[in-house]
Amino acid sequence: MSILAKIAEIENEMARTQRNKATAHHLGLLKARLAKLRRELITPKGGSAGATGEGFDVAKTGDARIGFVGFPSVGKSTLLSNLAGVYSEVAAYEFTTLTTVPGVIRYKGAKIQLLDLPGIIEGAKDGKGRGRQVIAVARTCNLILIVLDVLKPLGHKKLIEHELEGFGIRLNKQPPNIGFKRKDKGGINFTATCAQSELDGDTVKSILAEYKIHNADITLRSDSTADDLIDVVEGNRVYIPCIYVLNKIDQISIEELDIIYKVPHCVPISAHHRWNFDDLLEKMWDYLRLVRIYTKPKGQLPDYTSPVVLPDGRTAVEDFCLKIHKNLIKELKYALVWGASVKHNPQKVGKDHVMNDEDVIQLVKK
Repeated sequence: MSILAKIAEIENEMARTQRNKATAHHLGLLKARLAKLRRELITPKGGSAGATGEGFDVAKTGDARIGFVGFPSVGKSTLLSNLAGVYSEVAAYEFTTLTTVPGVIRYKGAKIQLLDLPGIIEGAKDGKGRGRQVIAVARTCNLILIVLDVLKPLGHKKLIEHELEGFGIRLNKQPPNIGFKRKDKGGINFTATCAQSELDGDTVKSILAEYKIHNADITLRSDSTADDLIDVVEGNRVYIPCIYVLNKIDQISIEELDIIYKVPHCVPISAHHRWNFDDLLEKMWDYLRLVRIYTKPKGQLPDYTSPVVLPDGRTAVEDFCLKIHKNLIKELKYALVWGASVKHNPQKVGKDHVMNDEDVIQLVKK
């Protein structure tokens, strides 16, 4: 029996099963089995995964990477060529783009790499079309733009989300607050710090038994589902922010546009007429959460033209030094920082000081 057939059988059984307290245990087991089969699909057994398609993944350049994901012919290539001035082949038939087409834009001093990925079709997570490689490239992005046709958006949105979820990409979510630690002996130690609506000790034990884990500490710090627990145990999930770009708004009325504007994580644009690009760029900047640090040589004015761009959460002075050169941190005596992260300007700080957006820094060597 092939993996796809097994997956279909489990999905059918889950659809047949009524959801209540008595069946929660059984459903949890089925979900764990499903997750294991999905993982086998993505990484086939038997050493090498074979040739991955010619020239698919692109070298990472710039400060951040944004992937355009969508069905064929929703305007991904037009959007890329109008944003970045890169020519990606555009035609009125489906599947024009066959490999990844990279482009680069400069926005607020940061170099952002845009990737026009080939169209995804239904069943991509099961290896149909070029889906597996497309989604593998999407996993390496800092932000995913799901490009949708405004005339048929909601069905497509659900399908693409389902394909990405099947590949372990979680959109606009935080990692579940679950502590998981394997041990050598001592059985399963289960603690929940708040009331749980779905998981109990037996369900957790049976899900872990499916993964052949019989000794572990599990701490649930929030109301979690079986899916959250499976995500933590699998450990190969990536959490990526996502913006839904609704293209071709030149074909709808103003009233419909007002409704679309209320959808969360959504930006309506027209790639062909270049409408609303500034709104899209601003939203991309917000979701990427990049931090710009300006440098100041001793006795000169700060250089505001080319900032050093750091990802949010890694903005300490040490990270700044490592971004420039790995030997710089050994020579650092202290740093002077001007900006929002310090109490007085300039302030003398050490390597652990965390900087904010648009701070100015001067390094003093030993």
